[in-house]
Amino acid sequence: MDTVLKVEPPEGEHYLPFECGVGPWTTQVTCPFVLGPQTVPEITDPSAATRRPGLAVLSAIVHSDSRRSAAILDTVADGWRSFDKDTVAYWFETMEIALANTPARAKWRELHMPVGSYYPGQGTLIEEKYLEGRAEGEAKDRASLILRVLDKHAVDVPEDIRERVTSCTDLDTLMLWFDRSLTATTAEDLFAEDEDGQAEGNQNQTSA
Repeated sequence: MDTVLKVEPPEGEHYLPFECGVGPWTTQVTCPFVLGPQTVPEITDPSAATRRPGLAVLSAIVHSDSRRSAAILDTVADGWRSFDKDTVAYWFETMEIALANTPARAKWRELHMPVGSYYPGQGTLIEEKYLEGRAEGEAKDRASLILRVLDKHAVDVPEDIRERVTSCTDLDTLMLWFDRSLTATTAEDLFAEDEDGQAEGNQNQTSA
């Protein structure tokens, strides 16, 4: 006998068992198990969310249209904060994906914690923050490398140029500056072609 789990709104219809067979013989009996606000409790105690995180997810889904939805999510989040980092990451992302396109998903994203993604490619908030942090870290590494090359070549770097390099977050630009730093004799050489191109563009615009 198979069981089918179906989540229904308060007005959801009831599903009776149905049989499948070959000729006069029954080969399968399917019993739909319908979850709704009447059968799934609201999570009102953080300890309940900690003890039964799977039930907490189901509760959030079933009651996502309820006026108490935000309170349920707050309670679940409070309970899950006692988990270790990896467990938090797993359940927080599981909840976000389970809430799908419900209004409660936006509320849940506000409660997200900065942890690594268990569902890469799903566009969850955890993944977005992770990728942003990784890109920011890579930008800082490239900026430090540029300044290190200039320092090794005994090139003096004024404070304003140092600030320009360290505040840049565009990885392509930083790679270009790194390439120029290998042959630069002054710090301004990092931006020479950029400034020449800008000046030429301005001159063309004036002539037009």
